[in-house]
Amino acid sequence: MNIGLIAHESKRKLIQNFCIAYRGSLSKHKLFATGTTGRLIEEVTNLSVHKYLAGNLGGEQQIGAQIEHNEIDLMIFLRDPLAPDMHKPDINYIVKLCDMHNIPLATNLATAELLIKSLDRGDMEWREMYK
Repeated sequence: MNIGLIAHESKRKLIQNFCIAYRGSLSKHKLFATGTTGRLIEEVTNLSVHKYLAGNLGGEQQIGAQIEHNEIDLMIFLRDPLAPDMHKPDINYIVKLCDMHNIPLATNLATAELLIKSLDRGDMEWREMYK
């Protein structure tokens, strides 16, 4: 499965810790991330992450293009709900695309853990039908 990873600046340590905790599960899949998030994940986990541009330089649009082409199976976007409105367009863009293309999306740690655990159980195999 192809997993997309994005984290707002205030959530980057959280996504690093998440990836450390679920390193075994994540290592079985292809990971895609915005530039800074991907680099930070690689530094602490030694997982291979395909890195796009930094989010504010177009990385979210690059991942969005993957979603539009049905090349992402699961999206984790740890967002800061208290961040200034400058982050609102990128959140809405990714959420809209995931809804349009039936991509499971986590925007917080609790949902991210549920999605990874369901992935481990094989509950995400239905995504193969979409390819």
